[in-house]
Amino acid sequence: MKFIALLALVAVFATVSAEVYFEEKFDDTWASRWTPSDWKKADGTAGEFTHTAGKWYGDAEADKGLQTGPDARFYSISADMGKTISNEGKSLVLQFSAKHEQKMDCGGGYIKLMPSTADMKTFGGDTPYSIMFGPDICGYSTKRVHVIFTYEGKNLLIKQTIPCETDELTHVYTLVVHANNTYAVLIDNVEKEAGNLEEHWDFLAAKTIKDPLAVKPADWDENARIPDVTDVKPEGHDDIPEMIKDPEAAKPADWDDEDDGEWEAPNVANPDFKGAWTQKEIDNPAYKGMWEAADVPNPEYKESTTLYKFDDMRYVGFELWQVKAGSIFDNVLVTDDVAYAAKFAEDTWGKNKAGEKEMFDAVEAEKKAVEDAESKKLEEEAKANQPAGGAAEDEEDEYDDADAAKDDAAGEADADAKDELKRRLSQEQQQQRQRAAAAGEHRIHHVMTGADRRLVLMAEEPLIIALARLLQGAPMPGRAAG
Repeated sequence: MKFIALLALVAVFATVSAEVYFEEKFDDTWASRWTPSDWKKADGTAGEFTHTAGKWYGDAEADKGLQTGPDARFYSISADMGKTISNEGKSLVLQFSAKHEQKMDCGGGYIKLMPSTADMKTFGGDTPYSIMFGPDICGYSTKRVHVIFTYEGKNLLIKQTIPCETDELTHVYTLVVHANNTYAVLIDNVEKEAGNLEEHWDFLAAKTIKDPLAVKPADWDENARIPDVTDVKPEGHDDIPEMIKDPEAAKPADWDDEDDGEWEAPNVANPDFKGAWTQKEIDNPAYKGMWEAADVPNPEYKESTTLYKFDDMRYVGFELWQVKAGSIFDNVLVTDDVAYAAKFAEDTWGKNKAGEKEMFDAVEAEKKAVEDAESKKLEEEAKANQPAGGAAEDEEDEYDDADAAKDDAAGEADADAKDELKRRLSQEQQQQRQRAAAAGEHRIHHVMTGADRRLVLMAEEPLIIALARLLQGAPMPGRAAG
């Protein structure tokens, strides 16, 4: 009975001690609490925030938030939480919702907590902050949730990669930092990452380092494999040539040593050639692995139990750059009550998410119907504007087929003509040699190019000229070039 009473007392104490530092649902009085920054206004690149529920929503009033616009702008707006807060000795919860209605391609969607010393009139990218949290999307490579803490003047990015939501619906992002130096990141009230602050951020120097005084022992062997001394190169291994004369090659019957030169068999790969000899390797019995110095305590490391603590938080704001604008931010909450934050998310986003999804699906269906109708209309107009299109295409195909058949027939005729001319040329060569030897009326030149032997006959016979035309790809008389 005493235990139950004690639990009840603890619950009451927790409820009384819990505090909501800031809560914003963006009703019609929102402008009295939020102040646009002058940042980027002078150069004309400052965007604006519009109070709207967007194109799809579950509740037209309750789902109103601040939407970025126009495209390719910097957006900066902030609100005073009313007092400077500290999370010493308790949890800190930072929560908000984001809807990338424009199907974000590149831009930020994060929120910041700033100290009381920040100049919010010029709130921008260089304004110091305590915490930066939320989704960041750019192309295919960056789709993550940023969690950045400022510690001793440095902005520390979380080492873990937490994927963010990339669809066009509303999602709730929650960061919880506990007084025991742990944290959790939730999306739509579901934990996505959690752990120890010291392990997931580089707040402190490493606990250990490699011993700077350590020296690798002289006999330390890092060679896993060594040559096999019993493996000896075979005698005569290097005397075996890589290429040899083809033993199956035969001198052509029509080869004339006087005219063609001395005949030599071509080279072929030697089947007995084994390449460069390499000595075999074996496991090294003395191998000790790769040496590295032992770990020793890092004299620079100083343990801290207050990594979680931020003593000066006064302002909350959005400072963004977006290529394609249209994001809607809503339901901002800063509190020390984790349970209240979860309930707040369910009472706002959770209550209306089904209605938003239903409306989104209806909008998408209508959009697709319009696109399909337009596509069908264009297709019908294209058909109507093409006179006898089908018949014309069929007729053109018939002409193409006829031309292809003619080309095939001409190709076969050329091949037959070449064979016949080569046969007759062989006979003509014999006669030419006889006439040249007897009367010296003709001269024969031989051109050798590798294994290809091309005969160029300097003569006036039409037969030889015709063969030269065919071999060179020139058109035959009476047939147009194709």
